[in-house]
Amino acid sequence: MNRLELFQQIKKKSSYLCVGLDTDIEKIPQHLLKHEDPLFEFNRQIIEATKEYAVAYKPNLAFYEAHGVKGWTSLQKTLDILPQDIFTIADAKRGDIGNTSSLYARAFFKELNFDSITVAPYMGDDSVKPFLQFKDKWVILLAHTSNSGSADFQLIESKVTGRKLYEEVILKSQQWGSPDQLMYVVGATHASKVGEIRKLAPGHFFLVPGVGAQGGDLAEVSKYGINSQCGLLVNAARSIIYASNGEDFAEAARKEAKALKEEMTILLDRYL
Repeated sequence: MNRLELFQQIKKKSSYLCVGLDTDIEKIPQHLLKHEDPLFEFNRQIIEATKEYAVAYKPNLAFYEAHGVKGWTSLQKTLDILPQDIFTIADAKRGDIGNTSSLYARAFFKELNFDSITVAPYMGDDSVKPFLQFKDKWVILLAHTSNSGSADFQLIESKVTGRKLYEEVILKSQQWGSPDQLMYVVGATHASKVGEIRKLAPGHFFLVPGVGAQGGDLAEVSKYGINSQCGLLVNAARSIIYASNGEDFAEAARKEAKALKEEMTILLDRYL
C-alpha cells in the first residue's frame, strides 16, 4: 500500500486506528479453546467486529511464533481474511546484518505480503536498507518507544551534537529512505515529545503505540502529531481486543474501537 492509498483509507473512514492483534492464548475467552485454531478464531471475530473502524492491523509476531508452526498458520489465516484496503504491520522488530535483513524482508514482504514491518535501527543503515528495496512497502523504525526501559539508551545525549540518540536515529535514517517508505515508532506515553519529534520528521507517518491500556493521551498525541496527510497510525491492542473475556468479547471490542474512531474523527476535523 502506498502513501496516497493509506491517506485515502484514513479519509474514507475518518480514522487512523490501528488494532494490535496481540493474541495471547492465556487471555482469550475460554470458550474459544474448543476451536481447532483458537488464535485464528479470536482474530477472525475481532477483525469482523472492528474492520469498519480500523485502517490498520498489527499482529505482534511473538504471540504467533511462540506456537511454532501452528502459530505461523494462524497468522497466515489471519492475513488471508483481512480486507485488501487494510494496512498491515508485522510487529517483528527485526534488524540484522544486510544479507539476513534481505531474507527477513523477503519473508515478510513477499511470502506473507505484509505492507510494513517494524525494524530496530541499532545495527545501522545496512540492516535497514534491504527492507527499503520493495515497492509500496514500509519500514517502521523504532525511534522513541513507550516502554519503561526506553530511557536506558534512547535518551543518551551525543557529546558532539547534543542530540539524544532517538533524535539521531530519526535524522540519520531520513538519508536512507523517503516519507513514502519510512515511518517511526513514537510511544504515546511520550505525548509531550510528539511535537518535538514532528519537527524532526514533518512529513513522515508515526506509528503510535500506548493509547488505551498503557495510558497514552490520544488528544494530546493528535494535537502535536497530525500533519497534512494525518501522519499518524495510533495503535490500541489490549484496550480493544481484551475489552471482555466473555462470549461478548467481539461486541465489546467493537464498542471500544468505535469509541476511539469517533474521537479520531473529531480530532481529524480539528487538525487536518
